Amino acid sequence: MSAQKEVFSSKLGMILSVLGIAVGTGNIWRFPRIAAQNGGEDGAGAFLIAWAVFLIMWSIPLIIAEYGIGRNGRKGVVQSFADLIGEKKGWMGGFVGFVATAIMFYYSVVAGWCLYYLTQAIFAPLPETADQALGIWNSFQGSNWPILTHATVMLLGGYIVLKGIKSIEKVNKILIPSLLVVLVISLGKALTLEGSGIGIKYLFTPDWSDLTNPNLWLEALTQNAWDTGAAWGLILTYATYMRKKDDITISAFQTGIGNNLVSITAAVIIFSTVFGTLSSTMSNSEILDVMKTSGPASTGLTFIWMPRLFATMGGGGIFSILFFLGLTFAAFSSLISMIELATKVFVDAGATRKKATIFICVFGFAFGIPSAMNLTFFANQDFVWGVGLMVSGAFISYAVIKYGVTKFRTELVNTAERSTTLGPWWEIVLKYVVPVEVVTLLGWWMYLSATEYAPDSWYNPLSAFSVATVLCQWAIAIFLVKFFNKKLVTNNSKTE
Repeated sequence: MSAQKEVFSSKLGMILSVLGIAVGTGNIWRFPRIAAQNGGEDGAGAFLIAWAVFLIMWSIPLIIAEYGIGRNGRKGVVQSFADLIGEKKGWMGGFVGFVATAIMFYYSVVAGWCLYYLTQAIFAPLPETADQALGIWNSFQGSNWPILTHATVMLLGGYIVLKGIKSIEKVNKILIPSLLVVLVISLGKALTLEGSGIGIKYLFTPDWSDLTNPNLWLEALTQNAWDTGAAWGLILTYATYMRKKDDITISAFQTGIGNNLVSITAAVIIFSTVFGTLSSTMSNSEILDVMKTSGPASTGLTFIWMPRLFATMGGGGIFSILFFLGLTFAAFSSLISMIELATKVFVDAGATRKKATIFICVFGFAFGIPSAMNLTFFANQDFVWGVGLMVSGAFISYAVIKYGVTKFRTELVNTAERSTTLGPWWEIVLKYVVPVEVVTLLGWWMYLSATEYAPDSWYNPLSAFSVATVLCQWAIAIFLVKFFNKKLVTNNSKTE
């Protein structure tokens, strides 16, 4: 056990900080566009069903595991794996951390977009036409602004992380409540739009035939992992600052359910606003096409269409500022946790917090530049490392199984200080369900990619959404973390 003394000052501070991980652009920017992309003719309800299933059968069980591993070891993700199941297995934690850090490279780019559009909402008039909104987006993407805003948020995030967990806690105590207030106000405004009910009906109406599509299930699992922060190693990292008396099981359910309620709220806001504003001039299928085709992987949905829609509302200027303020807060709180994860890995390896933070921020800025400059590269990274969260989940599940699921539940989760008891259902999910989900969904997707989805390009690593590009980039990540395993793991592991 580490002699680390820093802990969260309160349960509220911990939960708000962990919600800062979970509640981010994954909820407000990513969730609505993924729901739209996976919607059928009748609605997007089938995707919501699959997404909700994975909250219970993937995210919450893995969050419980992360809380247990982090609080037990009080170390970063690499050393925690080494302490739990042996030094030679530290690379598995390295892969989990690599995936989260690879996501950080382009996530900070999105955070930069949010910051730019917040300044536009404050200082520039709202676009009067759809072409003007698209022109603002294209002009922004064709300039150096994405690189500059990417640098700005990395610098600000690094400054907060440099000050330690107390600083992170203080910032999240401001950001997360402010974000929730903004969302409630935005929801109230969106629901007053004529035609908003059409969007809500579409969002919650299931097209049952969609449930036979393996890609929908893959997207649903990936999105729930994105939503909640499950298997990123971020919750594990914050759990190292968790107080012994804080209940892991309750905290995990608060994190998962609270976060998913934010996602649903964000989706209702986006769907209500888009359908409510466009339903008088477009059919449902045309509106859905707008939501699906706003930039690569619908990256421009929030940034192209929301300002234009705000311009058609009474008080839209204020609504626009509130919306992008909330989006910026959400992005920044999550980015802080990603910088902290990578920083703590290097602190465990012997670096000072100052040197580790500076290194991670410089490194993160440099490797984020390609995503800032090219949206196709950005979409590729979102795809590769989003699916990579499944492998991270498999490694966390493996670590618990290797340690012993019953031993883990009784010794690391159901401690004497607990206020509720985690039941044996969790053991079944971690030991059997999670591995089956990974093997089944990945295998199903790879088979259909080779036979139906992309028979002519699935083997091409240069194709943005091929099986080959995913496997090649994962292989590089695994090679690197295994190669540097000894440098990142100190020789004080509990288990050989």
